[in-house]
Amino acid sequence: MKGNIIFLNGASSAGKSTLSNEIVKLLPNYFHFSVDDYDTIIERMEERGTDRLIPVPTEKFFHRSIAMFSDQGIHLIIDHVLHDQETITDAYHTLRDYPIYFVGVHCPVEELEKRELARGDRRIGQARQQLQFVHQQNETYDIEVDTFINGPMENAQAIAEFVLANKASLGFSK
Repeated sequence: MKGNIIFLNGASSAGKSTLSNEIVKLLPNYFHFSVDDYDTIIERMEERGTDRLIPVPTEKFFHRSIAMFSDQGIHLIIDHVLHDQETITDAYHTLRDYPIYFVGVHCPVEELEKRELARGDRRIGQARQQLQFVHQQNETYDIEVDTFINGPMENAQAIAEFVLANKASLGFSK
């Protein structure tokens, strides 16, 4: 039996990692898996700043790894940014036969920019740029949260309650 996937989609600095860590406390049989962490693995393999780069977008490997874990019955909380057409198409195609709770993670752009500055590890303007695509593709989420209006624990509670009360959809079927 495939593991369930709680798929958090939102712009950079929207609070997905913080939210994931809170969800794990409420659903301890789930594991947090972030595209940022996965990118670190690829970064260590490459020699960025040179021509020695892996010629495949990190997200392609990430999506297949999600499927691999789910195939082994591992429940995941995915922290991701579906930021362009290639990424969203690959995610939808690769995970079409997997049990997914699709979660929209929202935050106003002004707050995203404040968080980018405070973090110091993000390119300033990245979130604003991503919001030109993220949440603009007529996505139909199972549940949506706003990390500016509600705190991480309140949002995590809403997501956990939804997961416990509802069966996952197959892929991004909605």
